[in-house]
Amino acid sequence: MELTVKDTKAYAYTGGRPCDPALPAVVFIHGAANDHSVWNLQTRWFAHHGFCVLAPDLPGHGRSAGPLLPTVEMQAGWLVALLDAAGVAQAALVGHSMGSLIALEAAARLPQRVTRIALVGTAVPMPVSDALLAAARDDRTRAEGMVNLWSHGPRGALGGNRQPGHWLMGAGLRLMQRAAPGVLFNDLGACNDYQRGAEAATALRCPALLVVGSRDLMTSPRGAAKLAASMADARTAVIEGCGHALMAEYPDAVLDALRGFIGPENPPA
Repeated sequence: MELTVKDTKAYAYTGGRPCDPALPAVVFIHGAANDHSVWNLQTRWFAHHGFCVLAPDLPGHGRSAGPLLPTVEMQAGWLVALLDAAGVAQAALVGHSMGSLIALEAAARLPQRVTRIALVGTAVPMPVSDALLAAARDDRTRAEGMVNLWSHGPRGALGGNRQPGHWLMGAGLRLMQRAAPGVLFNDLGACNDYQRGAEAATALRCPALLVVGSRDLMTSPRGAAKLAASMADARTAVIEGCGHALMAEYPDAVLDALRGFIGPENPPA
């Protein structure tokens, strides 16, 4: 689905079904140097079970035109403009990594429009090491290798894909490689610089779900309990053995967690 957001072309995957704004809406927000494709399983399930689904490519990512937006706050503002362009009045937001910060910021800003929020592989704050930021700026290949290694748990490192012939680590690396130059550095910088996370979490009034990988080296699961405790209504789902690339390593477990939180028996609006 192509939209015009702030006078710029944007693309959003709809899960194989047209996005009908009259249906309960779920918006899936990808992480750093990723695109809508990380949500393929989850978006298709929701789209085929009575939901209006939008999985946008953020500006300068995937099939959406640029320019890149350097802060989480700007990306959250763009997401709100996307909802307007799609005619969606209210939605549940599902975000992974950087996308979880965007979802959190948008929900705190517009509580009347965000009905539920699911944060997958999240941390507040979400600091990025100086070494990784420097590599993302000066040596893209090295930075992509660092992120790819740290994003996968044992299942990803040893193969782990349930589809024969598919390699999780290779797919994760290729996903970053097809991003435009500067995207990874932009996104890691946005995560590192975002300082409103604790304030946004405290201000959040809609139900929240934190989906946590027990072997996540990028966003440590140790902070999940503290983050959940700062929210008015939050629950946590832990996926044992999973790293940061949750939707790739354990796609069914992520879907199960989301179904239990925003399923047909418990719609977002």
